Amino acid sequence: MQYDKIAGAPISWGVCEVPGWGHQMGPERVLREMASLGLKATEFGPLGFLPVEAEARAKVLHDLDMHATGGFFPVLLHDPAHNPLPIVEEELRSYVATGATTLVLAADSGKAGYDEKRAELSDEQWETVFKNLNAISALATSVGVKAVLHPHVGTIIETHGDVVKVVNGSDIAFCLDTGHMVIGGADPVWFSEAHSKRVAHSHLKDVDLVWAKKVQDGEVTYYDAVVQGMYRPLGKGDVDIRAIVRNLLLSGYQGWFVLEQDNVIQEEPAEGSGPYEDAKISVEFLRSVIEAI
Repeated sequence: MQYDKIAGAPISWGVCEVPGWGHQMGPERVLREMASLGLKATEFGPLGFLPVEAEARAKVLHDLDMHATGGFFPVLLHDPAHNPLPIVEEELRSYVATGATTLVLAADSGKAGYDEKRAELSDEQWETVFKNLNAISALATSVGVKAVLHPHVGTIIETHGDVVKVVNGSDIAFCLDTGHMVIGGADPVWFSEAHSKRVAHSHLKDVDLVWAKKVQDGEVTYYDAVVQGMYRPLGKGDVDIRAIVRNLLLSGYQGWFVLEQDNVIQEEPAEGSGPYEDAKISVEFLRSVIEAI
């Protein structure tokens, strides 16, 4: 099979929204290395990686000859007193300016980072989540953007039970993140088969399940497990990436496959080393999987 919608994510180069998350590489080098691997697009990365102002962001992408798919965008969804639509509307201006098409939502816990235990929601709060997800999805659709929900460690929507609640309580499409689903206790292979039609975007990462279990059990923080190499290049870990990609493509999937291996680096790597090497392994593995279908 031929399918070339393969993109990169700045977090694979260690660029993250969490304060203190190691050395932050600049967009010129990160996007240049993505392009050299034949990646067709990038996610925006955290606010500040690319300019916040819509037209300036579009100019940087144009100057670096890179298309943007959209990006990861944490939003507070469960507080009945908080209206998330204005901040989403502001972010969507950059999507219109750059031609990006996928808004990747995470259910912000309201706490910094992803290491604190998330709150248990009341029935009222869950209804607020569902209402906000549907409203954001409609708002995004009105400007030609697809909103997807990203279950994520340390957010309000993390576990298998959370995922099932959203499937049943909301119409929102999903970003299938193979790593975060595993760590949250959901099976991404199951989801890619049972709910393939709800998947509109994919974050592909492979996982060392020994470290994932330590995070699940509270033995180490999420951050420390990432530092220790919990995420592996595709094909080098314990997740059946091959089955997930096959399930999605055979179901008619038309979204992006984003190489998103959460990474922490402590200094600017030498040319051709560090994150670039892992990304190259992942790109080659994914292309081989697609070609075999």
